Amino acid sequence: MVELSLVVLLIGLFCLLTVPIFAGWGEGSLQSSARRLAGTVKYLYNESALQKEEFRLIFNLEEGAYEAKVLRLNGQLTELTGTGRRQQLKGGVRFQDIAVAGHGKFSSGEVTTVIHPVGWLEETVIHLKDEDGRALTLRLMPFTGSTEIYEGYREFEKNL
Repeated sequence: MVELSLVVLLIGLFCLLTVPIFAGWGEGSLQSSARRLAGTVKYLYNESALQKEEFRLIFNLEEGAYEAKVLRLNGQLTELTGTGRRQQLKGGVRFQDIAVAGHGKFSSGEVTTVIHPVGWLEETVIHLKDEDGRALTLRLMPFTGSTEIYEGYREFEKNL
């Protein structure tokens, strides 16, 4: 009887320690998707300046995916491999909408952000949302290629 109660106590202890980890699972997917996208943007910004070619980051809002293409000097638009390859948002995360400076806000279809080789990209605000309704706002900064990440849904109307 003592052994059985010890086993039940250990199982209860393990459950107590692991349940909080799994409770934030969706939030981890949202944060992970945001960080991965931010890393991709910075990589493309740097590659565009190094290669002296225009890069395009293409978002498919229905599929929750994005990919990069490079506009070669001969005018051909080529898909990238590695960091720029097609990537899917993780764990029920989706694009709520995307706003690109000078082009407006989109909640469906494909949206393209152009990254110019002179060290500039179109200011873009991306709203991500997960299945539980949590939201993150990503703001792509034009002159640095960095991404600011904010909790919740934020708008930056005067710049877009």
